[in-house]
This record gives sequence, structure tokens and C-alpha cells, in this order.
Amino acid sequence: MADCLSSVAMFALSCFLLVGLVCQSLGQYEYDDYDSPAGMEIISSPGCAQECDCPINFPSAMYCNERNLKFIPIVPTGIKYLYLQNNNIEEIKPGVFDNATELRWLVLDNNNITSEKIQAGTIDKLSKLEKLHFSHNRLTKPPGRLSKSLDELKLTDNQLSSFPSNTLSGMENLTTIHLSKNKLTTEGITGAFKGLKSLLLLDISENKLKKLPAGVPASLLMLYADNNDIDSIPSGYLAKLPNLQYLRVSHNKLVDSGIPAGVFNVSSLLELDLAFNKLKTIPEINESLEHLYLQVNEIDKFDLSNICKFSSPVNYSRLKTLRLDGNNVTHSSMPDDTSNCLRQASEIIFE
Repeated sequence: MADCLSSVAMFALSCFLLVGLVCQSLGQYEYDDYDSPAGMEIISSPGCAQECDCPINFPSAMYCNERNLKFIPIVPTGIKYLYLQNNNIEEIKPGVFDNATELRWLVLDNNNITSEKIQAGTIDKLSKLEKLHFSHNRLTKPPGRLSKSLDELKLTDNQLSSFPSNTLSGMENLTTIHLSKNKLTTEGITGAFKGLKSLLLLDISENKLKKLPAGVPASLLMLYADNNDIDSIPSGYLAKLPNLQYLRVSHNKLVDSGIPAGVFNVSSLLELDLAFNKLKTIPEINESLEHLYLQVNEIDKFDLSNICKFSSPVNYSRLKTLRLDGNNVTHSSMPDDTSNCLRQASEIIFE
């Protein structure tokens, strides 16, 4: 009985984490959650930096966002959540975090910080840090040695061209990595994600990748690689990711010859986005797939056998969404047996 209850609890926790990650990927994780209330006079707790607010009813948080700051004020003892986004900070000076031994969240998005101006003995001293948000800055390399307790790392829209393989070594709690809108190359991320046994979401979209990253952990649920220069998928790539549910490779250079037979035919996958590529045929998929995006390719034939090998009362596709607009097929291209195969589809778009 105890084992059963434990299994149920673990399943519920996994579902909760997945919902949270999906919400983040849809852009619902906004800065509003971090901003101190606008237009309200806040009574700060004693010891708060004079440039910031430390609400007396939430004394472990310090809000320094949108203050036109050019430096980080000294963080007092007891602060766990530090919000510094939307300022003009250019440097992280020694000593600012000396008292912040309990810091869990550090939000530095939308500043002007460069890698050369992150002094030793600052971020690398934050041994209890769980979330580091460093997007929309001017970093050319990842911040130095990071806390092993980190579970979320956001470095979107910087100037990273590589991500050394030892950067995240031993970070077994890390679940989410956002590296989109950088200058990362395939060679520059070799081995970067190995050993991250808790990783659930990896966003490497809008970079300069020619291949999907090798060595991605089997724990991964979501892989976003939109807007790169990827022209092929390695044979057996998805078979090494038994938990992968969402794969987005739209706006790349995929062609039929770069898609090995059956590479997308895996039962775990729920969403596959291959829009805005150069495919001429519908790739073979598994009947468990629910959302397939193929708009704006060069598809000229509706090959139903790649969606359903055969149809029967118990054999049919679970596709709910199929987008084929911007191709060379129309409703009249669908074979007679399409309605049996796609009996659960609520949205089939041709134009």
C-alpha cells in the first residue's frame, strides 16, 4: 500500500512539474511575478538597501527592479529572493553578495552586464542558489562556477558562442535551461548537457546550430531547436530520449534525405513541429502523436501510410492537430480512408 501511495505521489509531482514547464514555454512566466507593486508605498524591513524595497510582509525578498541602477547594492543578511531586472547594471562587484548566504533566486534580466565584469567571489559564492535569470545582457560566456543546487538557468538573448562541457558538471538538480537567441554552434555545445539527470526542458532555439545536440540526458521532456541551420536528424536520436514529449525544429533546413526512416516514430512524442523547412513528404510518425505542424514546407502528397500503417476500430492516429498550410496539398489530396485514420483530429489545416 505504501509503495502504491508513493508511486501516485511521484506521478502527481511529475505532472505538476510538466504543467509548470509548459506554462513557461508558452510565455506565461512573466516579470510581473517579480515586480514590486507599482504606485504603492512599501514599508521596508530594517536593513534593506536604501535603493530597494523589502516588503515587511515578505522580508526575505528584495526588489531592486526598474530603479535605473548602475550597480548592485550590498545585499543584506536573510535575503533569499533578489530582483534586479530592468536596470542599467554593467558590473557585479566583489562583496555585494558576501552577506547573501541564503540567496535562492537571482534575477538579473535586462541589464548591460558583460562576462568580463562579473568579479570572482560573487555569483560563484552563492551555494544555495536555485534560480539564475541572466537573460538580455551582454554575456559572451556562461557565468563561472555555479551552485550545485541550481534548478533553473536562463541565459536567453546574450552573445554566447560556446558553452564549455564542464560548465554544468555535477548539477544534478538542474531541470530547465534557456539558451535561445545566442550565437551557439554545434561544436560550441559539445558535451555541455551530459550528466544532467534531472533536465526536463532545453531551449536552444535561435542560434547557429547545424545539428541537434548530442549527449542530451534521457530525462528530457522538451527540446526546442527552432530557428537554427539544422538540415538532418541523426538516426535513432529520439530513441535515446524515451521521455521526450515536445520537439520543435521549425524554421530550419530539414530535407527528406536528412530524415531517417522512422526517426520520429516514438510513442512518447506528443507534439512535433517541423514547420518552415524543406520537406517534400509527410514523415513517418507514431500513432500516439497529438500535434503535428508541417506548414510552409514543399509537401506535394498526402501519404496517409506515414500517419497510420492501417486503420481499424483499435488502430488509428491520436492526432488532434495537423497543419499542412503553405504546401502543395489540399483537402482533395486526402485518401478515402483518412477519416478512419484521423478520427480524433479536430483541426486539419490546408490553407
